Amino acid sequence: MITTQRSHTGGGGLQSPRSPSSQPPFLSVSVTDPAKMGNGVQAYISYKVITKTNFPDYQGPEKIVIRRYTDFVWLRDCLFKKYKGIFIPPLPEKSTVEKFRFSAEFIEMRRQALDSFVNRIALHHELQHSEDLRTFLQADEQTMERARSQDTGIFKRKPADLMQIFRDVQSKVSDVVLGKEKPVEETNPEYEKLKRYIFELEDHLAEAQKHAYRLVKRHRELGQSLSDFGKAIKLLGACEGDALGTAFSELGAKSEMLSIKLQREAHHLLMNFEEPLKDYVRAVQSIKGTIGERANAFRQQCELSETIKLKEIDLNKLRLTRSEKMLDAEHEYEELKADGEEATRRFETIVKLMNEEIIRFQDEKTQDMGLAFHEFAKGQARLANGIADAWRSLIPKLDALTLSSS
Repeated sequence: MITTQRSHTGGGGLQSPRSPSSQPPFLSVSVTDPAKMGNGVQAYISYKVITKTNFPDYQGPEKIVIRRYTDFVWLRDCLFKKYKGIFIPPLPEKSTVEKFRFSAEFIEMRRQALDSFVNRIALHHELQHSEDLRTFLQADEQTMERARSQDTGIFKRKPADLMQIFRDVQSKVSDVVLGKEKPVEETNPEYEKLKRYIFELEDHLAEAQKHAYRLVKRHRELGQSLSDFGKAIKLLGACEGDALGTAFSELGAKSEMLSIKLQREAHHLLMNFEEPLKDYVRAVQSIKGTIGERANAFRQQCELSETIKLKEIDLNKLRLTRSEKMLDAEHEYEELKADGEEATRRFETIVKLMNEEIIRFQDEKTQDMGLAFHEFAKGQARLANGIADAWRSLIPKLDALTLSSS
């Protein structure tokens, strides 16, 4: 659980709490108590979402609602649709494999990722004021279901489909031509630098996550091998007598104990290292979706600008001939100019927000990745020390056994 408790000034800050003497404005959310609902193909996992806040536009200091994965998807799609230029936090993928979908480990990974998702929104100085967030955190299940059913079109897609949005926009940008057979693309050097950074970051994060997965797998395999070895050596010890049998039994017990340590460390590594890396891969893919929206806004601005120029030429011709169509043409021209100005404002807003968001993203990434790698190093050191201590404790007994037999 993460708690927002920041002091803001100006129009974009947090609103004053109900009581002037109360603590600073805060909004804390926790996603807890996953529970399987239904059976067969209709089965799903529900979550308890607990909100604690002193924001004045919330119903009270604490609210508990039940939500399912599709409710989180609804919230993300609403925010992606309404907050152009802001990097909307990513959601975990939806597993379609039945045997994994309801495993305890998958459910906990999903719960942790959903908790992170909603708290990132609650921490964001713009998104935390979203009406959709308030609905998500406060509405009863029937109201939430009605809100979901009202959404149609592109924003009913799964989070993974954001990459398809990005590819579609890229395709359109490459195909659209404005007279000189040039694709409608920004030539801003800083923007090109940003795109290269995001694409390279995705590749490097994905590669790191792939090897983190292999580390988890290796820990589990080694743990299983030690467990199997421990059982076998204990059976061998049972066949022997005296000191040799005792030594084998102790060796088997240490092996089984280390097997448990390795399995626990594998789980710790999964939750605190691999999953954070995977989450940032998803975050970068979400940023690429925002880049696609920026490209789309730029294309629309350029298309309108070109249409306005052509319309102005037609209007001047009508003025020269004093055509009766001139009044209608002037009205269309003014409407197009207004649309063009709005498209320009929309594009400039996206650019401004993206510039702010990339700074915020890098700051958060530095903190989150630092924590993840700290947890990794600490866990590996703890495991290495535990393994060394376990084997070291056996050496005097094995030495004594060797000396007694000589």
